[in-house]
Amino acid sequence: MKPPKRLQALIEEGLIDTVVRQLMSGKEATVFVVRCGDETRCAKVYKEATERSFRQAVDYTENRKVKNTRQARAMAKGTRFGRQAQEAAWQSAEVDALYRLADAGVRVPKPYNFCDGVLIMELVTDENGDAAPRLNDVAFSPEQARRHHATLLLEVVRMLCAGVVHGDLSEFNILLGHESGVDCPVIIDLPQAVDAAGNNHASRMLLRDVANLRAYFTQFAPELRSTDYGLEIWDLYQRGVLQTESVLTGRFVQQAGSVDMRSVMREIDDARDEESARLIRMG
Repeated sequence: MKPPKRLQALIEEGLIDTVVRQLMSGKEATVFVVRCGDETRCAKVYKEATERSFRQAVDYTENRKVKNTRQARAMAKGTRFGRQAQEAAWQSAEVDALYRLADAGVRVPKPYNFCDGVLIMELVTDENGDAAPRLNDVAFSPEQARRHHATLLLEVVRMLCAGVVHGDLSEFNILLGHESGVDCPVIIDLPQAVDAAGNNHASRMLLRDVANLRAYFTQFAPELRSTDYGLEIWDLYQRGVLQTESVLTGRFVQQAGSVDMRSVMREIDDARDEESARLIRMG
């Protein structure tokens, strides 16, 4: 196919050889299958802010690091330079998260290069070597659902142990890849990932990520509906005892004590708003 303008520059730089086809177009980027030498990879071309349907909510960008104080001041003022810096920080957040999580053993696409708003990374494939499907395009047996749910909970724990919360995890941004003869979930789309220790909304996002997994897999394995892994995982993390080897039960008993009802109602309202937004994204 004719290379898009954004990818033509990478061809001229020798970072990719040819563009095979468009793989998908999402709320924040368009992904293409490309050839780099003898390897087939994918190139994620980030959309400009004016073209995206997903906005950089303050909740996600809270406490994100920027290169210098000049950028921070410009971003706070909303100047043209500040908006450009904000875009660069939003895009590089995914690159940073991919390297950080890959080092921690989380199954994410391997990143290879990031240049001018284009991320070149591993093409996750199925057992036939074709582009892997998203979870929402696959039906599972109860046993498969329980196995993939357990695998993804472990990935969530690995991410949290590495100090990262996905922030938008659902069946729409998990691929079902195939490695060593078995199907394995691969987590994608991380520009909204947040720092677990530095973002005041991290706990709510973690609980939502885990709840999304439960809601999806419950349709195949109804017994998962009664589990409460999110609160259990966050409690272990808060107490500083969460490890990748931690044995989870799916049960959590809230400790008795005073309850901040204003905070509880705020969390309920936030959860309601987020679910409405999620339903809109699902179309």
